[in-house]
Amino acid sequence: MKRAALIGLGMVAGTFAEALANSRLVRLAAVHARRPESRAAFLAAHPGLGARAVDSVAAIAADPSIDFAILATPPDARRATVEVLARAGKPILMEKPVERTLAAATELVEICEAAGVPLGIVLQHRARPAMAELRRRLPGLGPLRAVEVAVPWWRPQSYYDVPGRGAYARDGGGVLITQAIHTLDLMLTLAGPVAEVTAMAATTGFHAMEAEDFVTAGLRFETGAVGQLFATTASFPGRGETVTLHGQHGSARLEAGTVRIDRQDGTQEVIGQSAASGAGADPMAFTSDWHRAIIEDFAQALTENRPPLVPGREALKVHRLIAALERSAASEATIIPPT
Repeated sequence: MKRAALIGLGMVAGTFAEALANSRLVRLAAVHARRPESRAAFLAAHPGLGARAVDSVAAIAADPSIDFAILATPPDARRATVEVLARAGKPILMEKPVERTLAAATELVEICEAAGVPLGIVLQHRARPAMAELRRRLPGLGPLRAVEVAVPWWRPQSYYDVPGRGAYARDGGGVLITQAIHTLDLMLTLAGPVAEVTAMAATTGFHAMEAEDFVTAGLRFETGAVGQLFATTASFPGRGETVTLHGQHGSARLEAGTVRIDRQDGTQEVIGQSAASGAGADPMAFTSDWHRAIIEDFAQALTENRPPLVPGREALKVHRLIAALERSAASEATIIPPT
């Protein structure tokens, strides 16, 4: 059994705690947050985990009994921690996004690569069972012709009243990098690279925040397929995100935990079970099973000396797309994403 340390005990820490409590492959050995009271509160809330509080990242990095660190701090508090862990050769499983900008995210990935340290990213929607089933069936739908992506989520103003939420300095932006990043990552995994984007972004009257809460865009994929994106946290009361793929011989719709396939020969198929994904006012209203799958895959990847489900370098693909969408919206021009 692998032993992990959790660094950062904010909103998502409870999901990691539940995931680790249900894991047969990974045990939570240690936790760290900058404030001692945060460590004490987390351990009091999760006594069954048997973890201990550690007062520094350096102590985690130097502990040979800890096999890897789970980094769940806000993106503006990552670099120094990554540098300490990388110097010590400690593998890192990091919450999305990698960093606030494409340049900063690339630097973190390169720090780990230069040190030879495994880096995995928690883009947990890839671990949906329905996602694996869709990837198996997708070739049977023929060449991809069109893609629809919708992230019609809702966040109340109280969500953005937390200092730093929806701000560039802490989060790196709004709905794109904080919420839609998961669905955009699924889109790229299923449909392949995007060749160009034409986007519009705005902040609606629902929210007082620095960054965008509404994005719409046209997409052209390298395969020649075309697509549309709609992402917002201003769609009350919030609905599940969807990725719809239209192939030559039929269409497939991924929604939360299910896939619906409609073939042009008249046959239909529904796979999976419905699952919440944090689309509404409670951003943590989703299963911890996908986090557990990502954590266990990372542990097995270390044992098997293979890349994890989402390596750091792989996660840069969605960061490139987000950067292109932001540039297109800001310049009111069509943008070719960097390679």
